[in-house]
Amino acid sequence: MNWLIRLVLSGFSLIIADWLLASISLRGFGTALIAAFILGLVNMIVRPILVFFTLPLTIVSLGLFLLVINALTYWFTSMLVPGFEITGFWGAFFGAIVTTIVSSMLNALITERK
Repeated sequence: MNWLIRLVLSGFSLIIADWLLASISLRGFGTALIAAFILGLVNMIVRPILVFFTLPLTIVSLGLFLLVINALTYWFTSMLVPGFEITGFWGAFFGAIVTTIVSSMLNALITERK
């Protein structure tokens, strides 16, 4: 049940990113839920592979390259989900940042209530 709550919160954070950034477009809350689910899968499967292969670059950039990897996974998710569109790299970059911040804040609120 906890994963379902986190999925809804992630979908809500995608909608907030859509609302804040003109470069992100979501068709509706159903699309946001699907995108949140696919983003979770991409972060679970593809992101560790990207982190492994770009480890030297991540070390040299003192971890800042992880922001680029987050943007790539966010953009890749938009390619997989119809109705979730991102225009440009910077849209994915800032969208990933907004989604991460909002999702973390919402998850912290849920964790504090328990």
